[in-house]
Amino acid sequence: MSIARAVTGFEKVTDDAAFAASAAEVKAAMRNMAGGISVITAGEGDERTGATVTSATALSMDPPTMIVNINRNSSSWPIISRYRHFCVNILSAEQHLVARRFSGADGLKGPHRYQGASWTTLASGAPALKDALAVIDCEVEELIERYSHGIILGRVVSVVTGGGEPLTYANGKYGTFTEL
Repeated sequence: MSIARAVTGFEKVTDDAAFAASAAEVKAAMRNMAGGISVITAGEGDERTGATVTSATALSMDPPTMIVNINRNSSSWPIISRYRHFCVNILSAEQHLVARRFSGADGLKGPHRYQGASWTTLASGAPALKDALAVIDCEVEELIERYSHGIILGRVVSVVTGGGEPLTYANGKYGTFTEL
């Protein structure tokens, strides 16, 4: 079986042992896929933290279950592991500054990321953004450690929906959805 090396254009290069895609190549390829932006939040009080992600998605509707991927070196991983809860806060276009704060771009950590927005808690106890497009509140069912990331499976315990235009991310930039 041959492994195709990532190249510019559609030229196929094969060499079973020598060619495996690099992290930089995979990252560059994935930047081409637009995704919805969510902030994953967890913890309580001074142990609140969170991360901006494009990796939150529904795994199952029966039973309602979410899947999220988090870098195991992030401050969110140990808090989600300890508290066994998280919220998927789906952001609106107006909440791009919340996305930026939770991405770490401003250097803010932990509870400082929560400044400038209104928060509450739902059934699991995880922080929930009051004016998000939607908040999906989860209790952790399983944590799977693979390579640099952890895969988090969460049983949905409550949902709150709002309104607005969804915030998207592609090619390193925030934006909005445009209908064709």
